Amino acid sequence: MKYFLVGYMACGKTRRGREMAAELGIRFVDLDAYIVDRERRSIPEIFAAAGEAGFRKLETRYLQEVCELYGDFVMSTGGGAPCFNNNMQYMNAQGHTIFINTPVDTIVERLIRGKQKRPIVSKLNDDEIYDFVCRHLEERLPYYKQAKEEVK
Repeated sequence: MKYFLVGYMACGKTRRGREMAAELGIRFVDLDAYIVDRERRSIPEIFAAAGEAGFRKLETRYLQEVCELYGDFVMSTGGGAPCFNNNMQYMNAQGHTIFINTPVDTIVERLIRGKQKRPIVSKLNDDEIYDFVCRHLEERLPYYKQAKEEVK
């Protein structure tokens, strides 16, 4: 079975994905790490060179590549992956999607603690991060809600 964990950045997809894969005895794939490995460039470098549209094309290509190459796995997707190129419909057709629905305050706290690792919020102050997350999450929630399962 293919399991896809979706949700906003810093919601816990990677940690939960590793735990779930270990529990099930199957492969764990972090889609962003897979992209970095295949492209030999960091996500910020890809964004700088190709823009968001270019990154999203690569993201879709590698999502499909992982599905073709591997049987059973647990994948943590990037926060935007379900929102572009019909990726959410593709993941739902390929396996079981799980929305990790983490409270906004928890996400914001995690982003503030690790904001240097997240270029999208690194230049924002704490209040701006909160406002950004609320606005951005509202845009992405309709995609996340298409998951077959939701966990808190």
